[in-house]
Amino acid sequence: MIGFQLQRLGLVMEPEPGNPLEAEGVLNPAAARGLDGQLYLFPRLVASGNYSRIGIARVQFNEAGDPVGVERLGIALEPEADYELRPNGSGGCEDPRITFVEPLQRYVMTYTALSPEGPRIALAISDDLFRWQRLGLATFRPYDGLEFDGIDNKDSSIFPVAVPDPSGQPSMTILHRPLFPDTRPEETARDLASRVVDRQRESIWISYCSTSMADSEPYDLCHFGSHNRLAAPVAPWERLKIGGGTPPVLTQHGWLIFYHGVSEKAVPNNEGRQLYYSAGVMVLSQEHPHFIRYRSPEPVLTPKLPQERQGTIPNVVFPTAIDRRDDIGSPHRFDVYYGMADNRIGVARLHMPERLPPGVLADPPVARV
Repeated sequence: MIGFQLQRLGLVMEPEPGNPLEAEGVLNPAAARGLDGQLYLFPRLVASGNYSRIGIARVQFNEAGDPVGVERLGIALEPEADYELRPNGSGGCEDPRITFVEPLQRYVMTYTALSPEGPRIALAISDDLFRWQRLGLATFRPYDGLEFDGIDNKDSSIFPVAVPDPSGQPSMTILHRPLFPDTRPEETARDLASRVVDRQRESIWISYCSTSMADSEPYDLCHFGSHNRLAAPVAPWERLKIGGGTPPVLTQHGWLIFYHGVSEKAVPNNEGRQLYYSAGVMVLSQEHPHFIRYRSPEPVLTPKLPQERQGTIPNVVFPTAIDRRDDIGSPHRFDVYYGMADNRIGVARLHMPERLPPGVLADPPVARV
């Protein structure tokens, strides 16, 4: 097989009729294999007023080993901390990603806390996926005059192993996408197609917590002190914004991540234009993941199905979870779970190609600082 090709497997979860916790959708899940070997999904459950909780469900498979549905098991996190609640009674725990971090021998969840100041990255930790200890909001030291703290931030995920920081210290490492003012797709859409991208302020970043994971208290793992810019928008399909997607998973070619890109599409009957969310692939160097080995020039998943084109927000595919299928003896197969129009959850299958496709990086890495 040549290149990265996704095969849709179908719908795996949609709002349960009559369930007020899911009145406005189920979407953008995390996924992780439990101690029992079962796959657990952690969907964002949206109640009336865009009030979000993080649920937990066990994935069900058919005889062929394909995911076909879920068994709901309850709530993993709901807004309780002051950084998850707003004075007007709104708030949310949104869009989780989960990684089993080997040096910690624990699961780490990153999620978006809808704080009084705006969306922020929060972390929680668990021994078993069912009981979660909040660690608080992530903090980021400045970089070359660029302030990350006090800035909206989303789309974060953690590497499962220690990664060398710029000084060579093994570190817990996070991918994230700060939303600096004027960098949201609703704002960049106002500019001409030939606009100049601000690579510092419109990029996915990779940041490092250099505290020794073996000796630190869990709360110390929220503080990230050094950074590398990973990637900025370069292709037409991601012209307005890029952001993180699935947590990094190691393959024979390096760290595989799916990410999202945003462009615009004309609305039929000359009724304007709409944002259009697609998904692409990056493969990062195993030893130094701030170096990109491969980046898909075209999206590998675009909104095509009715469930992807019609929903709470139309024309959205948004990958957030990935499962390597070691359980069926297929370590080169990956199931990718994604939000469909901010209302449902779909799943697609990827068979990792034997070789990376040829091509030149459109967004070469900057030197480490």
